[in-house]
Amino acid sequence: MRILSWNVNGIRAVQKRGFASWLREESPDMLCIQETKARPEQLDEELIKPVDKKGKTYLSYWANAAKAGYSGVAIYSKEQPLSIKPLGIPEFDDEGRALQAEFKDFTLISAYFPNSQDKGVRLPYKLDFCGAILKLCNGFVKKGRHFVLCGDYNIAHTPIDIARPKENEGNAGYLPEERAWMDSFTAAGHVDTFRHFHPGEAGHYSWWSYRAGARERNVGWRLDYHCTDKAFLPMVKRSIIRPDVEGSDHCPVELEL
Repeated sequence: MRILSWNVNGIRAVQKRGFASWLREESPDMLCIQETKARPEQLDEELIKPVDKKGKTYLSYWANAAKAGYSGVAIYSKEQPLSIKPLGIPEFDDEGRALQAEFKDFTLISAYFPNSQDKGVRLPYKLDFCGAILKLCNGFVKKGRHFVLCGDYNIAHTPIDIARPKENEGNAGYLPEERAWMDSFTAAGHVDTFRHFHPGEAGHYSWWSYRAGARERNVGWRLDYHCTDKAFLPMVKRSIIRPDVEGSDHCPVELEL
C-alpha cells in the first residue's frame, strides 16, 4: 500500500499543472493533500472523482476553512473509510486543519499545521494545534489503534532538516518552541518515518522558496512528514521524499506499507 501526502498550495492551481494526470499515473492507494484553498462545490469532477491508471475512481473527502481560498485538507482513497471526520475542535476545524479517515488497520490523518508567521504572531495558535494533535495520537495508542499522521507540519525539526539552520534561527518553522514540540512528539513514542529510514542524512527537503532559484539549488526545508505510532513501524516498508514532482512549492512525500 502506498500513501502519498502533498501540500499542493491550491488544488485549482495544481490542476492547471497536470495534477489529475499525475495522480492517474502515480495511482497511490491513498493521497492526502493540504492547502486546498477551495471548497468541493468549486471543483470539477476531475478533482472530485479522479481516476487511477486502471480506471478505478477515487473517493474524495474534504475539510474546508470558513474563510474562502484559505487552508483546507483532503483525502483521496480507493478504499471507503469506516468513518471520516475533522479534528473535532472548532477553532481548528474552522480553518480546515485536519481530516481523519478510519480504516480497519489504522487511522489516516491529513493535517495542515498552522504557520507561526513572522515574529511568531500565530505561535500560540500553532502550539495549541500541535498539542491537540499529540493528544489525538496518544489517544489512538492508548486505545490500541494505529495511526498515520501525514501532512505539512510547517516545522523543520533538526538542523539537518533545513539547508541554512543558523540563518533561520528565530524564523517561523524553525522556532525553538516548534522544534521542542517535535521533540516531545517523538519522545512520546511516535516515529518520524523518513528519519527512521534515513537517520543523519542531510540535504533532503520537501519545501523550497519560489525566490532566488532555491529549488534548483536545493536550498530548502523538510516540512512534510509521515509519522506513525511505534507499534505500527514494522508495517512500514519505506518512507521517501519526491522532489522530482513539481507543481507546488512543496513536493510530495511517500509512505509504503
